[in-house]
Order: sequence, then structure tokens, then C-alpha cells
Amino acid sequence: MRSVIAIYVENKYGVLTRVAGMFMRKGFNIDSLTVGETDDPAYSRITITLNGDEYAREQLINQLKKLFNVKQVKLLASDASVERELMLIKVRNTPENRSEVIAATEIYRAKIIDYTTDAMCVEVTGEPQKIKAFIDVMKPLGIIEMCRTGVVALERGMTIMQKN
Repeated sequence: MRSVIAIYVENKYGVLTRVAGMFMRKGFNIDSLTVGETDDPAYSRITITLNGDEYAREQLINQLKKLFNVKQVKLLASDASVERELMLIKVRNTPENRSEVIAATEIYRAKIIDYTTDAMCVEVTGEPQKIKAFIDVMKPLGIIEMCRTGVVALERGMTIMQKN
């Protein structure tokens, strides 16, 4: 089962290593990991997506809560949160595929951010499923290179993570 976990931590050296190490010790593969400063520079928010059964996930969350510098750990329900990801993808620019790349960019509400005679770089943002669908459309057209940020997510409404 896919899970999204938000972890509110002190913005200090070594915290990310301890959090990631916890996943390694428990045998979980992290599908995506994003981290960044919050509105308070003393704290960072780590968003991790992973796959695993419910029991193991709950054990992992309980262990994360015990880590020094971790202030709050929250499992984000997919129906009560919004998720986004950013991808930059460079595709071949040929007379044969140019119109298809431009059309797909418009359909997926993406942006062409760099254009040369031999390649186009496209920025795509949205839910992970949208990113995957865009990749599937671009594969036959010739992907040169791509990079993804990983998922960022927030709960809907007024619910906030607290700095306990």
C-alpha cells in the first residue's frame, strides 16, 4: 500500500540522515523524499512516499516519533490531502515529433522552458499519476533526460503540523 508521511523536524545537521537511516534499518524502500525549510527557518518538513503493509508502516511511524529532533510525524490520507510533483524532461526535437510534443505539453498543462533545434525541455507539475502519464506519452518520442522532485503534500483545510 502506498503511503505519504510528513515529518516535521528541527532544521539541524544530521536529522535527514537519522530519518532516512530509520527506513533502511526497517527494510523500507523510499519511493520519493523531499525536504525543505518551513515558514520557520528553525524547522524543516520531510515528505516521504513508500510502499508497505499497514502494520509495518505503523511501526515505522512510531519509531520515527521517538527520534531526537523529530517534532511530529503524520500519515497523510490521500483523500484528505493534496500532492504535487515537479518534473523536468528533455525530449528530442525533430520535425517528425515536434507537433506531438507541443500538443502533449498543452494537453498536460506543461511548459516548454527550453527549446533548441535538437531538444526541448518541458516542465510538468501535478499529481504523480499525471507525471507518469506524461512520461508514457514522451517515451516513443525520445526522452533524452529527466529528473523529478518527488512528492510534496499538504492536508486539506486548516489542519497544520505543530512544533511540539
